Amino acid sequence: MPLARRIGLFDATMVVMGGIVGAGIFLTPATVAFETGSYGQMLAAWLVGGLAALLGAFVYAELGARRPQAGGQYVYLREALHPSVAFLYGWALLLVIQTGGMAACAIAFARYFEQLFSTSLPEGALAALVMAALTLVNCLGVAAGSRMQSILMLLKIVALTGLIVSGFVVEAAVPAPAPAGEGLGAALIPVLFSYGGWQTACFVAGEMKEPRKDLPRALVLGVLGVIALYTLVALACARSLSLGALALSKAPASEVATRALGSKGATLIAACIAISTLGFLSQSILTAPRVYFAMAQDGVFFKSVGTLSERTKAPVVAIVLQGVLAVVIALSGTFDTILRTVVSMDFVFMALSAACVFVFRKREPKGGFEMPGHPVTTVVFIGICAWVVVAVWLRDPLHALYGLLLTVAGLPAYLLWNQRRIKT
Repeated sequence: MPLARRIGLFDATMVVMGGIVGAGIFLTPATVAFETGSYGQMLAAWLVGGLAALLGAFVYAELGARRPQAGGQYVYLREALHPSVAFLYGWALLLVIQTGGMAACAIAFARYFEQLFSTSLPEGALAALVMAALTLVNCLGVAAGSRMQSILMLLKIVALTGLIVSGFVVEAAVPAPAPAGEGLGAALIPVLFSYGGWQTACFVAGEMKEPRKDLPRALVLGVLGVIALYTLVALACARSLSLGALALSKAPASEVATRALGSKGATLIAACIAISTLGFLSQSILTAPRVYFAMAQDGVFFKSVGTLSERTKAPVVAIVLQGVLAVVIALSGTFDTILRTVVSMDFVFMALSAACVFVFRKREPKGGFEMPGHPVTTVVFIGICAWVVVAVWLRDPLHALYGLLLTVAGLPAYLLWNQRRIKT
């Protein structure tokens, strides 16, 4: 039974943007201002990071046009490199990268929700409830999941636009001196992480109405939209607070809104962040289960994960499996440590995926959309990914090693499932 193709260009673009925009943009401008120490370098950091994300979007646009199937990155790695590499990516995605990110996002939502409504539920329980609710929505089918994602992304755009307007309306009266940061290189690390996530839209290529045409367009349009939003948010915060005050701020978005709207500003920003985290969580639940579905279809994962609901044509078992693991991580309270162990591995797999462009072009000279400036631009993107991995290892080698070991630990599982697949 094939997946239902119900996602159009607009919803696909919202999925791209939803995979990037989380709660980080409400805080990251302060970190970037601190590391750069000048308006020029701060602006350059957001634009250079955006350019890197755009290069990545072009890479995945070509890969998606060549292999417009459910599973995205998993499919590229499987067909260009080796099925074991693809499995290790899916293994890390399910056990930590996606589920850990979902848990962290749900906890962030719970904290801001508590500020707004003062509930008596523990934050872990509230996080589990919201993940269960969004998991249920996505079990109703890709149309319901993508519609929910589009609504939440539109609300995030409205919230960020309000923050931008607030920042440009109220200018800092006495600019504070900016600290001397480590420079553009150090600022690019949080910027690149803030721009990450666009690649997850490729997971649902198998449910797009016209993936060969719409996926490349959605990737480029979505990343360009986020570049505009992020750059304007950073400039608005710097104008409202001054670069020096922004660099030392613990909650820059809240301070900007408070300056523009008074005491209601903090409440408004709490609502905006809650909506933003909810939207990011919704996108995660919508996209990643298609990877586990593809793994099961290949016979290297639990067979039931590769089944579809007769009524909704959604991979319900894969969606529920991911939701259960994310809930366990949220309730355990260890997600922050787990996330640090695999963040470098995410960029390793992104670099490997970019390398797939060379393999596919050698096999298939014509593939629809093509990476502009290849091979130079593709090599540049691979270099950016390698730089991020090295930077993470230098800053936190212990957790980076844990991430590598956890990923490699998937090899015995792959060999076991692959042996069973061969026998049957």
